[in-house]
Amino acid sequence: MADPKPVADLTPAEAKRELKRLAEEIARHDRLYHQKDAPEISDAAYDALKRRNDAVEARFPDLVRKDSPNRRVGAAPAEGFAKVAHRRPMLSLQNAFGEDDVREFFDRVRRFLNLAEDAAIAVVAEPKIDGLSASLRYANGRFVLGATRGDGETGEDVTRNIATIADVPAALKGKDAPRAIEVRGEVYMGRKDFLALNKRREAEGEPVFANPRNAAAGSLRQLDPRITRSRPLRFFAYSWGELSEPLADTQWKALQRLKAMGFAINPRARLCHDMAAALALYAEVGGGRAALDYDIDGVVYKIDRLDWQDRLGAVSRAPRWAIAHKFAAERAETILRAITIQVGRTGALTPVAELEPITVGGVVVSRATLHNEDEIARKDIRVGDTVVIQRAGDVIPQVLAVVQDKRPKGSTPFVFPDRCPICKSEASRKEGEVVRRCTGGLICPAQAVERLKHFVSRAAFDIEGLGRKHIDAFYADGLIKTPADIFRLGDKADAIAEREGWGPQSAANLFAAIEERRRIALERFIFALGIPQVGEATARLLAKHYHSLAAWRRAMTAAEDHGSEAYAELVAIDGIGPSVAAD
Repeated sequence: MADPKPVADLTPAEAKRELKRLAEEIARHDRLYHQKDAPEISDAAYDALKRRNDAVEARFPDLVRKDSPNRRVGAAPAEGFAKVAHRRPMLSLQNAFGEDDVREFFDRVRRFLNLAEDAAIAVVAEPKIDGLSASLRYANGRFVLGATRGDGETGEDVTRNIATIADVPAALKGKDAPRAIEVRGEVYMGRKDFLALNKRREAEGEPVFANPRNAAAGSLRQLDPRITRSRPLRFFAYSWGELSEPLADTQWKALQRLKAMGFAINPRARLCHDMAAALALYAEVGGGRAALDYDIDGVVYKIDRLDWQDRLGAVSRAPRWAIAHKFAAERAETILRAITIQVGRTGALTPVAELEPITVGGVVVSRATLHNEDEIARKDIRVGDTVVIQRAGDVIPQVLAVVQDKRPKGSTPFVFPDRCPICKSEASRKEGEVVRRCTGGLICPAQAVERLKHFVSRAAFDIEGLGRKHIDAFYADGLIKTPADIFRLGDKADAIAEREGWGPQSAANLFAAIEERRRIALERFIFALGIPQVGEATARLLAKHYHSLAAWRRAMTAAEDHGSEAYAELVAIDGIGPSVAAD
C-alpha cells in the first residue's frame, strides 16, 4: 500500500472514500482496544489515523460522516455485562504531540474566555496512566455501582469486580462527603505486579498478558469476581461525574477532597500556575517514567478553575478545558534476522519478527509483531533489513519501518506462505479479512494443541494441574489428542506417574481435578469449544438464552438452516448477530 495522498491534494470524491476508510479502520481499532483488550497498532499509529481524519474533515466539513471518530468515544460496551448509562458522559481527551500543540491549547482557552494574550492560566498536571477508565458511584457514602467507560454514554456494570480493588473504598471517609458522587479514574496494574502475575501464569501453563493495560482490562472484565480479586489491580482517582453538591471551586482542591474521602490520587500530580510550569513537569515526569512502577503515555493538563471549565464546556467527544500531552514512543534500530509464522487455535497464521536483541526503553526486545501479511507487504519488510522497533505504549514491540539505506544487496521481498508451516495444509484467506488461516483443522498439530490449551484454560474447564506446558508434553507423547482424551487420562495412570517431575501422588491429584470438572456451567462448556467469535461474554449470552446443553445443541443443529426459526432466534439475541451466528 502506497503512502496516503496528501490531504491538500484530495478531490471531494477521494475525500469521501478516505473518510469512510478511516471511520471503519478507527472503529475496528477502537473495538480491539476497548472491547477485546488486544490492540494491533501502537498509540502513535492510532493517533496518526485520528489526525489524518481530522485533517480531511477540516478541509471537507460538508463530508463529515455520522459515524465520524470525532463523534465517538471508545467503543460500545462488550457483550456479557449489564449496560450502565452514564449520567454525565465520560469523554475522551484531545491530544497534544509537542509544545506548539500545548501553546495552541492555552491560546485557545484565552480566546474562548476573552483573557489577555499574556494571562497566566493555572492547570492541574498529572501523569496519564495507561489503564482502563472506570466510574464509581456512591450513595450516602456507600459504594453502589462501578462501570467502565464503554462508548462514553454507556458502559459495562463491573460493580462486583471493581469492589475487590483495595484502592476502591467501600465507604467514604469523613462526614462531609456529598450525598451522591460519581468518582472517575483509572484502573491499572503496576509493572512489578504485572511481571509477577505473568510469571505465575507461565508456571501454571496459562497464556501471559501482553502488557499491564491488557492485564488490567482483562482482569476487571472477568465474569467471576473471584478471579478479579486474585489480580493485583489498583485505582487512581482523577475526576468526577454526577454530584449532589460541588466538591470545591478548583480542580486541585477537588482532588484533595477526593483524597480525604479515601481515594488514591497520583502523587506526581501538581498544580502548575502557568504553561511553563506545566511543560517543566512534563519534562520531569517524562525523564523519570522508566523508574515508575506503572505505565504512562503522557501528562494531562486540566484548567484548574472549575467555573472556567464550565464556561469552556466540551466539543462532541472531548472537553475544551483539558488536553493530553503525549510522550513520543521509544524507538531503536536493529536487524531482522528471520520471520517466523505462528499458527493459532483458529488456524490464524501470525508473522513474528525475530530480531537481533536490542534494548528499547529499558527492556530487551528480541521479537516483535508484524501483524499480518498486508503489513509486511505495505512496509516491504525483508529478512536482513535494519528496522525501526517501537514499543507501543512502551510495552508491545512492533516493527515501525525499514531503514531503506541499510538494506543489504540481493534482499528479496518476503513471500507469505500459502501453506501451513506445521501441517502443510492450504492456508487460505477469506475476502475482506486480513488473516490467512490454515485449513487443516484438527489434523494440524498446532491448532489441535492450542485448542486443547483453550479447553482447559481458566475460563473454560479450568483443570488444576493441567496447564499449557503439560498439554504440550502430553500431546507430543501421544497421551492426549482430543478433549475427550483428557477425561481418559486415568487409564494411563502408570505412564503419567513415571514421567519426570510427576509421581503417583501428583498423578492422583490430576485425576481428582479432572473428575471434579466432569460437570461445569454451560457458559464454560460453550467457551471451551473455541468457536470463532465466541468469547466468554458471548458464551454467557448463549447459556443464559438456551439454559441447557440439550436445548443449545438442538437449537444450533436447527440453526444450520439459515431460513429456520432457530437461526432467526439466534441472530436476534442481543450481542450475537449474523456474523457470530454464521460461525
